[in-house]
Amino acid sequence: MLTMIQDRWNEHHWRINAMCRDLDPDLFFPVGVTGGAVDQIEAAKEFCDICPSQNQCLEFAVTTNQEYGVWGGTTEDERRVLRRQWRAQNRRPAKAQRRSDAITASGPSELVGSALPMPVTRAS
Repeated sequence: MLTMIQDRWNEHHWRINAMCRDLDPDLFFPVGVTGGAVDQIEAAKEFCDICPSQNQCLEFAVTTNQEYGVWGGTTEDERRVLRRQWRAQNRRPAKAQRRSDAITASGPSELVGSALPMPVTRAS
């Protein structure tokens, strides 16, 4: 899902097509998460749900760590979860490459009987 490269962040075509462009920005930056802010968050998400730029907006928000407001139909807390998943996913190839390099450098026979770290899985 989150595959945007940094060069695309600088291209603002997705922002030009964003529905929020002509709306009051305060709608997307509620104060708090209770009371009237709940209604405000839901209203902002309704615009995001029909916005042609929703996916690009969400990618931008997660990859650039936008901490406040509704971006791509998600709240700050929802994006924190997505960001952790995105970072973990982007770390895996580097760990796998280091592990592969270590096996190649030392030879597979030297790893017999040694414990290789196993990936940790968490119940969702």
